[in-house]
Amino acid sequence: MIELLLDAINESHARQQIKERGLFVVSLSAQNSLFKTGRKTGHLSKSKFSLLLFSQELHALLGAGLSIVESLEALLEKEANPATASILSKLLLGLQEGKRFSQVLAEQPESFTHLYVGIVQASERTSNLGISLERYISYQSRVDLIRNKVISALIYPSILFIVGAAVTLFLLAYVVPRFADVYRGTGRQLPWLSQQMLEWGSFASQHGSGLLFGLLALIIAVAWTVWHLSKQGGFVELLRKLPGVGDYLRIYHLSRIYLTLGMLLDGGIPIINALTTVSATTNRQLSLALQKASNAIQTGVILSEAFSQNGLTTPISYRMLRVGERSGELGRMLTQSANFYEGEISRWIDRFIRSFEPILMAVIGIVVGVIVVLLYMPIFDLADGLG
Repeated sequence: MIELLLDAINESHARQQIKERGLFVVSLSAQNSLFKTGRKTGHLSKSKFSLLLFSQELHALLGAGLSIVESLEALLEKEANPATASILSKLLLGLQEGKRFSQVLAEQPESFTHLYVGIVQASERTSNLGISLERYISYQSRVDLIRNKVISALIYPSILFIVGAAVTLFLLAYVVPRFADVYRGTGRQLPWLSQQMLEWGSFASQHGSGLLFGLLALIIAVAWTVWHLSKQGGFVELLRKLPGVGDYLRIYHLSRIYLTLGMLLDGGIPIINALTTVSATTNRQLSLALQKASNAIQTGVILSEAFSQNGLTTPISYRMLRVGERSGELGRMLTQSANFYEGEISRWIDRFIRSFEPILMAVIGIVVGVIVVLLYMPIFDLADGLG
């Protein structure tokens, strides 16, 4: 029996080195901290992996003239994150075993999406991986741009809401009970609204711990409900039913479909395969519509008609698809349709935020103002009595 000490990224890498030496593995044990970290976590591949950053770095290295293996080796050498290093080592090991790049990507579905694998697979037929990566980088950057725009637009209203709610709770739970204690000894008849609020103050003073527990339970229940609805797609369905919001939400999903489909068609992927890939990236309702459109196309229906019959077009996008079919540049027209609706969505987000923020501030101001006025009305009444 031979005992060897190897420098390896993970267990698979160590076994591969032993196999290349013509030896048979009896047992493996970790000796250094990096290998122990990889074995101990067991969930490295499930850590956050930036597919966009990986694509940008790989595209830059390929553009510099390095081969795919040399590029992955360079990325692995500079990588300090054990999770990302584990993913890169698996890719490199698969290529060294003679597998195609798309095949080793497909073996890690938790890190590489079906769309990404499809793009790489199509590039292997034409040997233009760099161009395909450039298309994906542009695609993902545009998708992230809309998402980040929505998130950034919601930050300020969220802060306003939290601050307003905190001030309101402070007034109701701390200030009002103390005013109630002051007014209780005056023996005067208070205005009805003030009396109701002061009774609430007395109740809050006597049951403060129970109300705090109930409030925390309510916040947890609301957060869990929102999370559950988001996971099941129900939150999107609720937004879809809101007047005005549902139409723009549909346009957003259609623009994502056009952008993805245009990128795949420009990459040389057949239309049926492209529709199958796109259907896996959208919600259930549009996925079913895409499947019906795909079935219609297989029977000889053109793309524009198949999309129109299944509610996947608007009047403008339908005409642009017809132009693309006549000119033979369907992929470019799909991308232009996505560009048009992305601009429309961005303008709607700006208008919505500009109108929503003043309304939210006005509502918070009215609530706080009403509480303060009701607190001071008895004081005004006492001042009139003294006068």
